[in-house]
Amino acid sequence: MASMSGGCLCGKARYTLSADPVFTGICHCTSCQKQGGSAFSVVIAVPTPAVAITGETKTYAGTGDTGKTVTSRFCPTCGSTLMSEPEVMAGMAIIRAGTLDDTSALKPTMEIYCDSKQPWVSLGGGLQSFPKMPMPG
Repeated sequence: MASMSGGCLCGKARYTLSADPVFTGICHCTSCQKQGGSAFSVVIAVPTPAVAITGETKTYAGTGDTGKTVTSRFCPTCGSTLMSEPEVMAGMAIIRAGTLDDTSALKPTMEIYCDSKQPWVSLGGGLQSFPKMPMPG
């Protein structure tokens, strides 16, 4: 496993990851669009215990499409969203890949929340596409 680290725009909130990503994907959900100010976010999922945060973060608890809580962590100084923790995926942290120090090894394998994808976005690459988040079981 390669060690991964990242942080916010101003550098006051940092994190390190001690586990390989469970998945890497492109998320088209409306929360990612609003938080990132873009049409989508590249995200990686890691077990929550594998995330070590230094510096102050604040949280915002919103409601996901399942009706369950999604808690987002962000830097209170610069506002960068670092990750979210969806209740529906208990024990997993969804890291915003743009906050990683080195993104060169990332290779998304899927597009999620394609039901809220902007109609003008066409990424290609033959990625698996899901209308929402594919859930195990």
